[in-house]
Amino acid sequence: MIEVSHLVKSYRDLKAVQDISFTVQKGEIFGFLGPNGAGKTTTMRILTGVMPPTSGTARVAGFDVFEQPMEVKRRIGYLPETPPLYPDMTVRAYLRFVAEIKGLAGPARTRDVERVAAQTNCTAYIERVIGNLSKGQRQRVGIAQALLGDPEVLILDEPTSGLDPAQQREVRDLIKGLAGKHTIILSTHILPEVQATCQKVLIISSGRIVANDTLEGLQRAHAGAVTADGQPGPAPSLEEIFLKLTSA
Repeated sequence: MIEVSHLVKSYRDLKAVQDISFTVQKGEIFGFLGPNGAGKTTTMRILTGVMPPTSGTARVAGFDVFEQPMEVKRRIGYLPETPPLYPDMTVRAYLRFVAEIKGLAGPARTRDVERVAAQTNCTAYIERVIGNLSKGQRQRVGIAQALLGDPEVLILDEPTSGLDPAQQREVRDLIKGLAGKHTIILSTHILPEVQATCQKVLIISSGRIVANDTLEGLQRAHAGAVTADGQPGPAPSLEEIFLKLTSA
């Protein structure tokens, strides 16, 4: 569903993304990890067509992100780290506005607004002004706008950032429920979130890929030494693996 090949993004002398290549299979939840400043958000912005790369290619559902940007945008729902909400609009008015931008009109727009509101549990406060909602409720509205148009791919950048533990669990359960029908890239630094939701994990540090595997594969690769009785050493946690790979 997503193919990234030798992606590079430079800002003068700084290389924010350095020769990144990876693929994401249809219906997969793909965890994209890295410390602050590692290049996660830059990569997300390139994939969604917000900014061009310096070199390399990216394809979504077979369409080139740079040569066929409108085809790609029709297939992507994007939640940036700060949801693009208008605090003076009601949830319904905002979702109708985004649906219209995505080309939905008339009864189709009404149906899709109701669908995503129900899917994200926003129906109870759909008539409320966004500025009066809690952060967790606003985050759900942000996910709802990404789901409008029923895109094949969802790109979620730090979807639970700033939420309390109960809100994090709610959003995490919502994301897990979207797997299969949607292909999801989940960019985050909250490691328990990745362990709970993702089938595959990519870790970047200083703009370079340092790991790309399933969680089980990473644990096998970084397991402790074989014990005296020939048994494999203890499997490290994702946190231990992350710190080992990104501390250099």
